[in-house]
Amino acid sequence: MLLMKHKKNHAPKVSGNRLLISVTVVGSAGPIRFVVNEEELVATVIDTALKSYAREGRLPVLGSNSNDFVLCCPVIGTEALKPWERIGSFGVRNFMLCKKPQADGDDEKPVVVEIPRKSFGSWKAWFNKSIHLKISSH
Repeated sequence: MLLMKHKKNHAPKVSGNRLLISVTVVGSAGPIRFVVNEEELVATVIDTALKSYAREGRLPVLGSNSNDFVLCCPVIGTEALKPWERIGSFGVRNFMLCKKPQADGDDEKPVVVEIPRKSFGSWKAWFNKSIHLKISSH
């Protein structure tokens, strides 16, 4: 008679949906993508993003202290997400990881982060310059 051993799954059951999120680190080449439970806290997502960033050997080196960073959602606004909020409560999957601005005092104001934008004005300057050269040469 053949005896079969049943493997016990010791992994805890995860309730809720899982989401594939993208976290773009300001100053880095591209986003970090990983799967999280929609019930996870923003603080946990920041910690996971920093660990993934370091594991991949990305530059610039950020460090591992999750208290020095905030998670923002450019779609919602520039205000930083609160660390105790659930990541699935925002209805979006693209986030930005930014360093916290240095505060002068202990104000209780919400942290607002300036999100850098790419400049799209350079092609206009080139176009105007090229037209100006053509017109002035006649």
